[in-house]
Amino acid sequence: MKKSIPFLELASMHADLADELKSKFAEMLQKGIFSAGTEVEELERSLAGFLKMPHAIACANGTDALELALRALGIGDGDEVIVPAMTWVSTAEVVKMVGAELIFCDVDSDGLINIDQMERMITKRTKAVIPVHLYGKMVNMERLLAITRSKGVKVVEDAAQAFGAFQNGISAGAFGDIGCFSFYPTKNLGALGEAGLMLTADDTHSRKLRLLLTHGQPERDIHELIGRNSRIDTLQAGFLNVKLDYLLPWQQKRKQLAEVYLEHLQHLKGIIVPKGILKDDHNAHLFTIRLEERDKLKAFLADQGISTAIHYPMAVSATPAFNGYGDFPMANALARTTLSLPLHPYLGEKEVRRVCEAIHEFFR
Repeated sequence: MKKSIPFLELASMHADLADELKSKFAEMLQKGIFSAGTEVEELERSLAGFLKMPHAIACANGTDALELALRALGIGDGDEVIVPAMTWVSTAEVVKMVGAELIFCDVDSDGLINIDQMERMITKRTKAVIPVHLYGKMVNMERLLAITRSKGVKVVEDAAQAFGAFQNGISAGAFGDIGCFSFYPTKNLGALGEAGLMLTADDTHSRKLRLLLTHGQPERDIHELIGRNSRIDTLQAGFLNVKLDYLLPWQQKRKQLAEVYLEHLQHLKGIIVPKGILKDDHNAHLFTIRLEERDKLKAFLADQGISTAIHYPMAVSATPAFNGYGDFPMANALARTTLSLPLHPYLGEKEVRRVCEAIHEFFR
């Protein structure tokens, strides 16, 4: 019987890094510092350097990063915020959480915000746009910013899935007013729990973000504004410091595996493979294919012991929580036809070829 191929295998990664992770945990346990401290400072310094930005502010998770970014930019009651209809729900949730009016925009065939449509949707009440670098592929940020800057619209980049992607030498998250990342365990750089990051070049935004994530305190018991507790857990910062050293080889492995997928699938009639996944502005977070018989293929692969995933089975605008916000044909089409194939640094080329062979067999 053939060995099963899981969609994602975090156990192998953490087994490989077990000695370093245990050593880091023992070091932090001995120090007895579990909030803030040198591990957080080191993480922020390293991430700012890697992402080539002056301010990298760690926080509790990617959703908090988005909400705090909107709050730091003064987005609230009466303001309109444009969000792509195809994204993880957090992107839409945070708009409602700050009391702003949510405006969905359809996406293009890559699942990225439709910039032409977005431009037509901007009104005098539009105060921000949240472009999402979906599946790790970056939105054309130069084009988007040419529109938003001329209209005085703020940009919060949802780069939760795009850590390690660069467009013309500039990191995902570094184009807009504030960029937001998630270090959820399944991401290309993932913690062993929840963690997030906010990125900005603006000193004022940086200071306000730091106040907002720790109860509005510039120092203990002094509260300049109403904030909340969204501090990153020091343990997660320490684990991320260990894993950051491995990011580049992991990224290289993802690209190698993506190239194998392309070699075997790009000429197969009946499916659409991801565009530009080998380029710098795609971090190969997910290898997604599109086909009309998506659900049948998913079931067929499962029978072969191959696990796949669907990102996402519904456009956010079609979920019960946001139903009634409009119909978005491309987002709905992507939700119906997109399938994510296994792709991670601990997957072998032989396994990728087996996935491809099974897909060819399905079409035969």
